Amino acid sequence: MPDLTPEADGFVLHHYAGSPFSQKIRWLIGWHGLHWHSVNVPAIMPKPDVVALTGGYRKTPFLQRGADIWCDSALMAKVLDAHGRADATLFPAATRGQAETLAQWADSSLFWCAIPYAMQPAGIGALLGNPPPEVLKAFAADRAAFTPDMRRPTVADAGAALRTYLARLEQMLSANPGGFLLGSQPCIADLSAAQSVWFVRRAGSPVADVLQPFTLVAAWFDRVAVFGEGQASRLSSADAIAQAHAAAQAGRHVPVHVAQGQGLEAGAAVQVCATDCGRDVISGELVGLTDDEIVLAREDERAGRVHVHFPRLGFDVRAAR
Repeated sequence: MPDLTPEADGFVLHHYAGSPFSQKIRWLIGWHGLHWHSVNVPAIMPKPDVVALTGGYRKTPFLQRGADIWCDSALMAKVLDAHGRADATLFPAATRGQAETLAQWADSSLFWCAIPYAMQPAGIGALLGNPPPEVLKAFAADRAAFTPDMRRPTVADAGAALRTYLARLEQMLSANPGGFLLGSQPCIADLSAAQSVWFVRRAGSPVADVLQPFTLVAAWFDRVAVFGEGQASRLSSADAIAQAHAAAQAGRHVPVHVAQGQGLEAGAAVQVCATDCGRDVISGELVGLTDDEIVLAREDERAGRVHVHFPRLGFDVRAAR
């Protein structure tokens, strides 16, 4: 395992404690033994410091290194994995296709039944720390704006789907003596699936009782949770913005390019938004575009010229109107 220091590594995770996708990334950081800087972001809008760095991306978490910002945990995981342990990866070549496909299912289908099931009245108090009614109302309004066109399942439907998916995970683990979903070594699919189990567990009894029949899932979850969260040092959002500004002034950005045949040219004014939820539009200058990634350059008064990276899957990019 490399001997990384906060100064040598320089990654900043913008997150909050109760965010499932943040927990996925914290486990990844822990498994790699990375040092990192921790910036806590608000759970609901407004998020002015987040907007300064991302241009309006409202999902949590996002990753920063200097003047480069990575959005979406699928892309963040690949970036961090590439800077982690030299002797192992969470994207093993032999099972990478399976791992990423399974992770995509876990980040979508599994996630979107676990969340509404856990957020039922019997669980929401434990998940949000027993907030007063006005806080609950503000949280509900924020999440309604986050998923305006999504048809939310009933608790009964979400529970039925969750039990079905847990049974599938249980069967996978039963057929595989290695201890993880695709073998004896963990992969990105393990983290993606475990984040939903983590969220349901946090809801406490009686909500979390849905997990009790699935003993192999429970043992597997414990093997993931032991990864920990690495070594974090606190950083304010103002300091993170200052780091971005300093790197931008020095012209330090990760090399990117616009590949041929992608339908857009370098320097084009474009707009990017997620295709599932949190579909806030981020505008900027196109500086990177491949089958895997979209990169916008955008100017901010406080952060300077930042490069905001998105995965190609799950995001829409088109010329600005």
